[in-house]
Amino acid sequence: MTDATTHSRRPRRRIAVIVVIIVLVVAAVVAAEFIARSVVTGTVRSLVVENVGLPDDQDVDVQVGGGLVLPQVLGGRLSEVTVASDDVTLGPITGDVLVDLRGVPVSGGAAAEGGTASVRLDQDQLRELLTQIPDLPASTVTIAAPDVMLQASLSLFGIAIPVGVGVTPGASDGDLTLAPSTFSVGGNAVDADTLRQQFGGVADAVLQTSSLCIADRLPAGLTLTSATVQGPDLVATFDIAGGILNDPALQADGSCG
Repeated sequence: MTDATTHSRRPRRRIAVIVVIIVLVVAAVVAAEFIARSVVTGTVRSLVVENVGLPDDQDVDVQVGGGLVLPQVLGGRLSEVTVASDDVTLGPITGDVLVDLRGVPVSGGAAAEGGTASVRLDQDQLRELLTQIPDLPASTVTIAAPDVMLQASLSLFGIAIPVGVGVTPGASDGDLTLAPSTFSVGGNAVDADTLRQQFGGVADAVLQTSSLCIADRLPAGLTLTSATVQGPDLVATFDIAGGILNDPALQADGSCG
């Protein structure tokens, strides 16, 4: 074997060694990333199940955004964590829940940057919630985008007259609101002035905005900001205070009024 042949093989061997090292490093990084993501999502799921009081076999989907998880773990914060689960009960509300938190600390004792949560209620779940509003005929409630429809009854000369009412859901100071927007008598559309002319002060029962405070049965760190009809469901959206992760005052129930 000539010296020239030996010298020509040495660079090839060095390149091969370098390639092998690179492959091993990449494999180690991929494995570490997989482990980090698995540990983080598993831990978040366990905490959600424990703190929300879900059954152990509840299907809870946890996603970590912001790219690779390992650098985020090493940096001490997760850019974005999304948690989703169906048929979850939060205080007086039961529905499909989607939570999106930003800047979530890896270790305990620190606050997140904040986030949002949405609860999607179907018609039956909405009826159950609205039974808590006195004198509201919750059993007649139907969802018809963009409003919620209900059937009321007004008395005229001792005769009960059915009145259809369309109410627009919303939120005010953390309360769920239902603002009357459309009316019908005997299948004919009428406006609020006509309804008042026909029924007088009796019409106030269907002309007033109804509200339901739910803050006293939810953590103080959750604030209802909107309620809208989306397709066949009502979607309630909440702001989440980042301190809810470590502040006992925000974890305790809020108050009404």
